[in-house]
Amino acid sequence: MRPDFLVNPKGLCYFENTMLGKKSSSSRKRRTAQPLTLIRQEVGPGMFQSIAELGNDGIFVFDEDYRIEYANRMVTEITGYSNEELRKMTVLSLLGKANQPIIENIFAHPERYGEKNCTQIQLLTSQGMTREVEICIALSQTARGTRKGYAYLRDITDAKRMERKIQEATQEFEKIAEMGDDGIVVFDQAFKIVFANQMASVITGIPKEELIGRNFFTVIGKHDKEFLEGTVTRGAGIGEKLCTEITIVTPQGEKKDTEVCIAMSKSDMGEVKTYAYIRDITARKKFEKDLKDSEEKLRTLFERVRHGLFISSKEGKFLDCNQALLDMLGYATKEEFLKIDIAQDLYVNPEDRKVFQQRIEREGYVKDMEVEFKKKNGERITVLLTGHPIQNERGETIGYQGINLDISERKRIENELREANEFFMNLIESSVDGIIAADMKGNIFIFNKGAEILTGYTADEVIGKVHIADIYPPGIAKEVMERLRSPDFGGVGKLLPTQFNVVNRFGEEIPIQLSAALIYDGTGREIASVGIFTDLRPRLAMEKKLQQTHVQLVSSEKMASLGKLAAGIAHEINNPLGGILIYSSLLMEDLREDDPKRADLERIVQEAGRCKEIVKSLLEFARQTEPKMEPTDINRAITDGLFFLENQALFHNIRIIKQLDPFLPFVRGNAGQIKQVFMNIIVNAGEAMHGNGTLTITTTPSPDRKMVFVEFTDTGEGIAEENLTRIFDPFFTTKDVGKGTGLGLSTSYGIVESHGGKIRVKSKVGEGTTFTIELPVYPETQPILEGPPVHETR
Repeated sequence: MRPDFLVNPKGLCYFENTMLGKKSSSSRKRRTAQPLTLIRQEVGPGMFQSIAELGNDGIFVFDEDYRIEYANRMVTEITGYSNEELRKMTVLSLLGKANQPIIENIFAHPERYGEKNCTQIQLLTSQGMTREVEICIALSQTARGTRKGYAYLRDITDAKRMERKIQEATQEFEKIAEMGDDGIVVFDQAFKIVFANQMASVITGIPKEELIGRNFFTVIGKHDKEFLEGTVTRGAGIGEKLCTEITIVTPQGEKKDTEVCIAMSKSDMGEVKTYAYIRDITARKKFEKDLKDSEEKLRTLFERVRHGLFISSKEGKFLDCNQALLDMLGYATKEEFLKIDIAQDLYVNPEDRKVFQQRIEREGYVKDMEVEFKKKNGERITVLLTGHPIQNERGETIGYQGINLDISERKRIENELREANEFFMNLIESSVDGIIAADMKGNIFIFNKGAEILTGYTADEVIGKVHIADIYPPGIAKEVMERLRSPDFGGVGKLLPTQFNVVNRFGEEIPIQLSAALIYDGTGREIASVGIFTDLRPRLAMEKKLQQTHVQLVSSEKMASLGKLAAGIAHEINNPLGGILIYSSLLMEDLREDDPKRADLERIVQEAGRCKEIVKSLLEFARQTEPKMEPTDINRAITDGLFFLENQALFHNIRIIKQLDPFLPFVRGNAGQIKQVFMNIIVNAGEAMHGNGTLTITTTPSPDRKMVFVEFTDTGEGIAEENLTRIFDPFFTTKDVGKGTGLGLSTSYGIVESHGGKIRVKSKVGEGTTFTIELPVYPETQPILEGPPVHETR
């Protein structure tokens, strides 16, 4: 740049070029004072003015009162004031109050005369606008002692605006650079770092302020230094990116795997700058290493897992498999196995292969599909097949991968367990005793047929719906659990047979014998209880019957003694009775038919005969005679008995209905004893009806014609319920004293039992009584049909 001249009254002076060679970074920073040099004093004012008007910078001169004495054209353009307006103004008013001290201090320091002081200020224009300018001021003193000020103005508004834009762009670049996950470093041709973002500091472990000015290669280490230095030095690859992996050791000793990419750019002035991107790939390298290790582990796992793993094509060929699958199917080598056709050579049913493919296409996978495979030797095995599709980048299925589990042994065990479960369930269901199991919350989950019969509930009505406590009377379920947990009733967890009651669906209490136990899991925790319920009603009935039999046995022993006595008495009475009958008969034969004494003798013979029959009955009762057993017609025995009884006064007003089966088989028995039984029952019926009512006599064979049933139904007063169990006891009678011996039904019971039959009675007070006699049929005998079926009413 050419020198710019100012003139004082004694000559010319100039400001050196260096005074404007650099711009200050601050608008308040002053330039270092430079000496003012005077040259050729003979140059005139006209020449000075011409030179001042030629420049692009503003020049003005002011006196020690700060009034402007001269201002060139550029001052007018910069300030907006005309030359005339400027001559009326002071420098202080032009600079504004903030900058006035700059000039005010100049005149106060004579030692500064001849020096140049520069600074950047904001100048107010005539339009009130602010311009940024650089101003340089120098003072001089004439020979007469007059002080003058010379000012040099340069409009730097555009330069400052450009500087701010550059600064803003730099800040934006820095912000963008700070936002990334990569370290960004810029260095010059001397490898000196001129910019580094925060991530570069994080990666290298060097504070950001220490990175600036540092040699780039001392930061990244010596690895690949020659390659990078050569690349940068040659300036090759402008606009290209070159990358390499480098291990950086931080000042803290930490090693980091990084990827360093460099790109160079060259300015219009030929200045080369290099941009380096540093990316921390430690995690990625670790992942790659872990992935490689994982792949190796996966391959090891693939080969070592003891279930059959496979990879197959969609067309039906194996592409890979593990050793376990070869062992499972009996193949020696993988090469041999990979040649087989999956559908034909592997599946027992080739259609299963199509089912597998259809399911995997429809659902996206197949899990635990049970199929049968063929081993190489033809042996069949059952496997669980799980598979997933292998797809290409277009999402098309090109193959399958999965696992095969040989469950042949498990199937065998399952079959055995199923058979065992079926056996135990059949055992439980077949038990005549009720078997009930419940969890610890009281929910019933086993309820067998025996329990259904016992309680009247069905399993469907109980399982999961009825609480175990509901089948007991109140409080009994709790008592059962307390006994199960006590050591006093068979040991902890067991209950020896104990009598309780259960409640059936009708609310009736049923006596049962309960044996129970607690079920524990592997940790000893109670999980369920099970009980066996035995219905005690048959046993109690049997005990009652035994008790009755015992009573009858005691009575029989008494009767045996009585029978022996009766037999002795009967024999003793028989002898005189025989004499009475003989001599009465002889006397009667000696009398004429019209002799009045003959009737008396007939009465004696009749009564003696009756006594003889009574004695005979006593002998039969005492079992002193063995009756003859032969085929006996029941219908005839009934008819004969009625013949002797129906004309008696007791039966005059009794209606007798006979419903006798004409084809009734004969029974094996003694006709006299059977007739005695029938007559005892008929007489009892007549007495129960007090000589007025209906007696129905019915005979029928059993459906299998092995038994004969005889029923006597009267319409009498009936038998009280409490007496029903005693009417066959010896000497028991409900008749008035002196009107019955209590031997009739007892004797009848003994006769029927001796014939292998049974006698039962049903009665209801006020409605009547039915006696049913059951006698066995005499083999190979049939009744002779003498007339139509007997159905008579008298």
